[in-house]
Amino acid sequence: MRNLDPSRAKWIRVRMGILCGLLGIGLGAIVSAAWGIQVESGDEWRELAEKQRQRRLHVTPKRGTVYDRNGTPMAVSVEVPSISVDAVEMLRGIDDRRLPAALDDASQRIATALSLDPAQVREKLARRRRFTWLKRRATAAEVASIRAMSDPKQPRPLLGLQIEGEGRRYFPNRELAGPLLGFVSPDGEGKDGLELQLNDDLRGHIEEVRGLRDRSGRLLFSEGIQNEKSLAGHNVYLTIDQGIQYVAEQELDAAMRTYEASSGSVVVVEPTTGELLALASMPTHNPNDVEHSDVASRRNRAITDQFEPGSTMKAFTMAAALAARVTTPTQSIYCEEGNMAVDNVIIHDTHVAGWISPTQVLAISSNIGAAKLGLAMGEQRLYETLQRFGFGERTGLGVAGESPGILWAPKKWAKITFSNIAFGQGISVTTLQLAMAIGAIANRGRLMSPILVRKVTDGIGNLVHETPATVRREAVSPNVAQMVAEMLVAVTEGEGTGVEAAVPGFRTAGKTATAQKIDPATGKYTADRFTASFIGFVPAESPRVVIAVVLDEPMITHAGGSVAAPVFRRVAEMSLRYMGVTPRGASPAPIGTVGKEVDPARQAYDVFKPQPAVAPVVPAASAQLPPTATARATSDVSGLTASAALRTLLEQGFVPQIHGSGKVSRQHPPAGTLLEPGSTIQLFLEPSS
Repeated sequence: MRNLDPSRAKWIRVRMGILCGLLGIGLGAIVSAAWGIQVESGDEWRELAEKQRQRRLHVTPKRGTVYDRNGTPMAVSVEVPSISVDAVEMLRGIDDRRLPAALDDASQRIATALSLDPAQVREKLARRRRFTWLKRRATAAEVASIRAMSDPKQPRPLLGLQIEGEGRRYFPNRELAGPLLGFVSPDGEGKDGLELQLNDDLRGHIEEVRGLRDRSGRLLFSEGIQNEKSLAGHNVYLTIDQGIQYVAEQELDAAMRTYEASSGSVVVVEPTTGELLALASMPTHNPNDVEHSDVASRRNRAITDQFEPGSTMKAFTMAAALAARVTTPTQSIYCEEGNMAVDNVIIHDTHVAGWISPTQVLAISSNIGAAKLGLAMGEQRLYETLQRFGFGERTGLGVAGESPGILWAPKKWAKITFSNIAFGQGISVTTLQLAMAIGAIANRGRLMSPILVRKVTDGIGNLVHETPATVRREAVSPNVAQMVAEMLVAVTEGEGTGVEAAVPGFRTAGKTATAQKIDPATGKYTADRFTASFIGFVPAESPRVVIAVVLDEPMITHAGGSVAAPVFRRVAEMSLRYMGVTPRGASPAPIGTVGKEVDPARQAYDVFKPQPAVAPVVPAASAQLPPTATARATSDVSGLTASAALRTLLEQGFVPQIHGSGKVSRQHPPAGTLLEPGSTIQLFLEPSS
């Protein structure tokens, strides 16, 4: 600058100073901003960066399996494909002018492939979300169409379509134990029955997994699952025996169709442990297709429906009277020749009697005899004994919807109410309560807690928890329980009301009931609506199974000894065979015949499986026995409806069995055949043309 004019050189120095000052100020601003971003606000910016480059996935474990007591699956989870879409990726690079046409084209193609409404698909795509379900539980053909549509090698591929595996609950036995098991919603949550009650155990722990994603949001790699238990929920092992459950449901369904009952339930219990072997309820539903079922068919009637028990309550009144020592097994009770007035109300007996023993009170089901026993012991003693048997409170099963029944305190009892409760009116119970209460008689007076879940294991087989047998309380002493059990044997023998419940080869203890129902409109007992039931156990001397059978509003006939007792017999007989219990008088088979004869266990197993109906084999004429003096000629019921045919044959004393639906097309033996009362007649029905 020495050669420059001094004034110009001064100006240059001033400009250089100003420029250096501006550069310094700019550098200071940059350093200050960097300090603020990296130091003062460093944590916030780092968290924002992590959110932008990381993707959080919630790994939902496979829902646990529900097994029966033998390890047979009753509810399993299978993986099915579902279709989702990343609408941002699908519409990337399409300007606003071409967007409507692109949406129309994509929605039409997707809707055609997945059998959906194009308008709904277009609405989902127009939202431009990163994830949207298009169709859950897609078929194999639909998945193949989506794969072809999104293949980059194909002309006009649709990007952003994803095929994802999703768990679906599957019930391999269809309707079997449907109301008990419940169902699972598409999002994997239990909504009814055991699926709801055990939802926390079955669904497992949902774990969060982090990973890096690219600019499109696609996952590149993840940290992986830290806890192996997150891969599967817990497995549940029930006390239910699938074979016994099947027999109970089949026999209950057959009885309901035969007698045109509106509903019914059967409970089978192991008396010494309280384990439930079967919990059947009708009508039922298929949990695989719950959308097409109604609420009534999903109700577990064995634990939710409460009803007046009727004469089954006499067994517990007798136990209370014996415990209070107001009677003895040999004492006579005068039954007023069938009519007794209490508070200006006449109590009637179906079987008119004078002086009879307590055993006969149960055998012929005397209302008057039971009422006198109740009056003799007093309100408080009867109330306390019924409470000890578990009436008026929940059994502790732990399943949602269980009803406690109704047992009013004595201060609310009138004299006639007190008398009625002694023979089963003015009190409400559930089928499960009846089963557990009669189980206490079978278990030497000890009332057990019912067990439905035997054990729970985690996804790798380790025991999480198991349910031990628990005695709730001693309902009556062992001596009283044994005396009542012996008395109940008389119900199924001789002139007892429950002879149809007797299991061949075993001493059977039980009690019938035919309870009138109350009309809600009038508050009075009806003359044409009944609840038929039977409770009992077998073998009487060493009980293996306790069974309670209840049918609501049977129409053809309504007596518990005719409607419910045969169901008890058939379920008990098959259950004992299934458990390997041999009848009295059975002798060991010679060693040489073992393996050559049919295995009873296999024979029972084959019966449990659904089999197509086949026409019965007509016996040869030479094999038929000559008719006796009591034989009757069978009526011709061809062309009649099922109810009319049943009514006609039942009035003659025959036992009809129905095959098919519609009107009777043929019967076997044919009309006019001489048969003994109690003989079975096969009726084959066909729909009307």
